[in-house]
Amino acid sequence: MKKVLIANRGEIALRINRACHELGLSTVAVYSTADADALHVKFADESVCIGPPQASESYLNMSSLLAAAEVTGADAVHPGYGFLAENATFARACQAENLCFIGPSPDVIDQMGHKIRAKELAHKAGVPTLPSLVVKPEMSTPEVMHALKEIGYPVLIKAAMGGGGRGMKLVKSPEEWTSLYSLARSESLKAFGSDEVYVEKYCVSPKHVEVQVLGDQSGKVLHFGERDCSIQRRHQKLVEEALCPILEESTRQQMGKVAVQLAEQVGYYSAGTVEFVLDADKNFYFLEMNTRIQVEHPVTEMVTGFDLVKAQIEVAQGQNLKLKQSDLQFRGHSIECRILAEDPKNFQPCPGLISLFHPPMGFGVRLESTACSDYFVPPYYDSMIAKLIVHADSRVAAIEKMKQALREFVIQGIKTTIPLHLEIMDHPVFREGNYDTKFLESRA
Repeated sequence: MKKVLIANRGEIALRINRACHELGLSTVAVYSTADADALHVKFADESVCIGPPQASESYLNMSSLLAAAEVTGADAVHPGYGFLAENATFARACQAENLCFIGPSPDVIDQMGHKIRAKELAHKAGVPTLPSLVVKPEMSTPEVMHALKEIGYPVLIKAAMGGGGRGMKLVKSPEEWTSLYSLARSESLKAFGSDEVYVEKYCVSPKHVEVQVLGDQSGKVLHFGERDCSIQRRHQKLVEEALCPILEESTRQQMGKVAVQLAEQVGYYSAGTVEFVLDADKNFYFLEMNTRIQVEHPVTEMVTGFDLVKAQIEVAQGQNLKLKQSDLQFRGHSIECRILAEDPKNFQPCPGLISLFHPPMGFGVRLESTACSDYFVPPYYDSMIAKLIVHADSRVAAIEKMKQALREFVIQGIKTTIPLHLEIMDHPVFREGNYDTKFLESRA
């Protein structure tokens, strides 16, 4: 591997570019016409325009990406997260062009991307799962209603090929079933090209806790602890922290153990995340597996001192993990705030020109961003413009450090979620650590 094409944009493209350069690899940035002046383009060794602003015609355009790799002589592709990162067709297309895809095998992406199959594999690997139902065409309405009664209301309808809350519907009673089932299938078809859905017991007041795993191509898999990602809006994460503030050590060890078991069973290599829901009694159940690097990976890096993106690249080169599980020790506490170009009161996107961008600084403060003064936030992509990460000896100290960093973070010209993040850091429920995924909806 000598030259890596980074098939993404924004802060993750810069993050990958930095890791490649530290490993002595040259880089190729791709960009839409809306991103021509973006920092990820300026810091890469080469760059190629791959289309107009619309993602479907640029960052999701496989032909343009593969052509960019060919014309620049790239021999590897890092997909980052989002866009084509979990697209098995793209991974196979890269391999067909003799490009190293920096991620897991296409077959594993396929298996874990299908939520029903992934749940079956998790159950087989000994991972706790919630009671569920796959509604088959040959099932009669009475059969379905009986099965739902056995599971017990409320239940959650979920898209088999989905994520991000699309195609997801909460059914609280038998009377709601027919209309919500039809709506979920319709939304799933529109969003993912498939109307296949399944039903799962709804976990009341859940925490969203995930375990970072990393495997090499020899079959060795390690876990790097967990992250609490429960503070969300519209099923999208807003604040993440490592480690989970209320998890008991025995549960932590068991979570890590079963996450590794699942990864080993499917032959997983590269960085990945096994996601769980944690109920009010601190029982955990499999949610899904993300076959890519996560947005929130920096909090894990901060508490382990381990560079996950560089490790991804090294594993793709065929290097084996030199660490043992016992080598991984968790130090202190880390929190990440996703800074969004959104109105903090209603989460409406606020694209536009940033007139002043003053980043926070100091010991234990890390910022991942491509924004700067005079940067125009385009309206075509995800609204996240920065990730602010802090690390301290304790959770209390990390919260105080984050508050100070947020106060120092000046972004003028557009609205951002910085005021909301400050509010969260001071909220008594957050400070106790016992918040759940409904925190933003229920906060006073």
